[in-house]
Amino acid sequence: MKAVLATDLSAASEATIENEVCLECLGRIGIDEIHLVTVVPSNVHAGMPGIDFEKRRRKALERYRRAIESAGFDIETHVVRGTPHRRITGIAETIGASLTVAGSRGQSPLENRVIGSTARNLARTTETPLLINRIEREVDEPTMVRTHLFQRMLYATDFSDNAERAFEAFSYLRHATQEATLVHVQTPKDPGLSEGDDPGEQLAELASQLNAWGIETQTDVRQGDPAEEILAAEETHDPTTILVGSRGQSRLRRLLLGSVSEDVVARATGNVLLVPPARVT
Repeated sequence: MKAVLATDLSAASEATIENEVCLECLGRIGIDEIHLVTVVPSNVHAGMPGIDFEKRRRKALERYRRAIESAGFDIETHVVRGTPHRRITGIAETIGASLTVAGSRGQSPLENRVIGSTARNLARTTETPLLINRIEREVDEPTMVRTHLFQRMLYATDFSDNAERAFEAFSYLRHATQEATLVHVQTPKDPGLSEGDDPGEQLAELASQLNAWGIETQTDVRQGDPAEEILAAEETHDPTTILVGSRGQSRLRRLLLGSVSEDVVARATGNVLLVPPARVT
């Protein structure tokens, strides 16, 4: 499996790339080839006075390459110019990546920009599963908030087709997952449930699949606002990563991510693995 690892050469990116536990987690789920992508913004030029961007970039990428190779991965580097989320998404599609990993500094006082423009736009446009890797904020040497990426998963479902597609990610996550919590938030109109269906029973069926894989699984049925309750469940169960499906397809995808998925991606304390809908061909 191939993964795209996006980096802006910042200390936050370095925290992900040079963390041995993080790389080991990627290896456990079947990633064996990493494509390290850095996008040079169109307004940055190599000849800008006082700053040798090219030299800094070469040194950082070489250091990252050594760290990734020493962890046992094949690696390719891509230095491209343009709009970050578009180039990252384009490379992921071109190489047939199974996962895109992007770091985020986490919550910000500016609620409408909590995950940064690149991570937000990736979440809205990605065609491959996207791992938002949460990094500490406001420290000189940031580290990952949760280093064991997939050890304790919180899976949020409304029993829709998109949620079912997200659950299928356990087919490879199970090699790195020890515990899972399955959460459903009841609302007046549950899109994935027929009248008379019991969400507790539905979750129990899913839990039995994970238990068969040796994953210790519990269920949690809640009532209220889905995004708020999923975030409350994160606080209660302390997962390393939240697994959630997104909605929306086609060129309107960026407008149709869905308020629940977007709120969770933006406001979660730890990592979020966002699984997009199946690509329409």
